[in-house]
Amino acid sequence: QVQLVESGGGLVQAGGSLRLSCAASVSGRTFIRYAMGWFRQAPGHEREFVAAISWSGLSQRYVDSMKGRFTISRDNAKNTVYLQMDSLKPEDTAVYYCAASTSVVLTASTLQYAYWGQGTQVTVSS
Repeated sequence: QVQLVESGGGLVQAGGSLRLSCAASVSGRTFIRYAMGWFRQAPGHEREFVAAISWSGLSQRYVDSMKGRFTISRDNAKNTVYLQMDSLKPEDTAVYYCAASTSVVLTASTLQYAYWGQGTQVTVSS
């Protein structure tokens, strides 16, 4: 079982930055057994993939539109994954979710993530 708690969301002006954190509580398996992902969902839209990171942190995957602006990282000693978001745009406004996957391949599919946090709201004003 994995429990995920996101934090760090808020209101920021366009061009600003935010760093989201996702703290994991894990039982039965260790945190390093999970690849981690970030997704987001805006009102009236489906949940969409943002980024994913391998258990070691050595591999990352991003959606093309966010590559170069967003950076995913993890600290396995702290059971925490981060999403650094720079040069934010109003269209980045959404609820951001972290998720854990046992897939050995970094995947953008929500179906491959078994555990989800409750989400944190990010609002970017113009």
